[in-house]
Amino acid sequence: MGAADFTAVFAALYAGHQVADHWIQTQHQADHKGLPGWVGRWNCVKHVVTYGATQLAALALVAAVAGLPLNPWTLTAGMAVNLASHYIADRRTPLFRLALATGSARFWRLGAPRPDRDDNPSLGTGAYALDQSWHIGWLFLSALLIAV
Repeated sequence: MGAADFTAVFAALYAGHQVADHWIQTQHQADHKGLPGWVGRWNCVKHVVTYGATQLAALALVAAVAGLPLNPWTLTAGMAVNLASHYIADRRTPLFRLALATGSARFWRLGAPRPDRDDNPSLGTGAYALDQSWHIGWLFLSALLIAV
C-alpha cells in the first residue's frame, strides 16, 4: 500500500470515529463506561464494539468504492491497537492518570463544571480535548499498521 491508501484508511477510521463516538454511542454507554467495576467495563466494551463496527463499515465502504486493498492480517492488527487504545482512554482513569503524570491535570480540568456552581457542562473541556487527541494519535498509528 502507498501514501494514498494510508490516507484513505486514516480518513475512514477518523470518519468512523466521529460517527461512532458522537452518534452511535448510546447515552447510557457514555454515562457509564467510566464507572468502576464491571458496570463500567461492560458499558465500555459495548461502546468499543459498536465503535469498531462503525469503523469497519467505513473501511469496507472505502474498499468497495475506491478499490482500497485491505490485508486481513494488517487490518486485524491495526484494529486491535485501535480498539484497545480506545477502551483504555474511555475507562477515564488511565487517561486522567496520564494527564497527571505529564503535567496536564490542570488542562484536563479546564472547562469542567465546578462544584457548587451553576456551570454548564460542555464538550469544550480539557478532558474532552485530551481524550480526542489520544484517539486521533492512535488512529494514526492504527492506519499505519493497516496500510503496511
